[in-house]
Amino acid sequence: MPERLNARVEACYQLAETFFNQRFERPQVSFKLRGQKAGVAHLNENLLRFNPQLYRENSEHFLQQTVAHEVAHLIAHRLFGPHIQPHGEEWQLIMRGVYDLPPERCHSYAIERRPRTRYVYRCRCDERDFAFTAQRHALVGKGRRYFCRSCKGTLVFTGQQRVE
Repeated sequence: MPERLNARVEACYQLAETFFNQRFERPQVSFKLRGQKAGVAHLNENLLRFNPQLYRENSEHFLQQTVAHEVAHLIAHRLFGPHIQPHGEEWQLIMRGVYDLPPERCHSYAIERRPRTRYVYRCRCDERDFAFTAQRHALVGKGRRYFCRSCKGTLVFTGQQRVE
């Protein structure tokens, strides 16, 4: 799997080097990205991270569009500096001029959301339930307190959990 993607990263860099007539340092490439993002460019670390699941499910479009999208971020950062807009005119110039691709900000890949456990909390006004994430629930266990906006009472765990 990484061979085709790494080859596409290299091809994008070669196109940029020909277009701008200068050499660019190659980034480190990682497949350690999960969730909704297809790819992320870490500008200061010269690192590209890609979502292996979305790559497997959408490989041709991912190779063509997503890889070029993330490489364009690194190229724009190197050429124009850190104070440009992420999807601004510099990045768009690279997407259109170098890669001959539409400068699409976001992907439209289908994302299967995993079921998540929520912890049910209530306040003294018993107006409604508050569904806490596992992280927030753990913070309550460590002493953090959360309050109802209506009655200002402390939210208390009901002992109930639900899967969303």
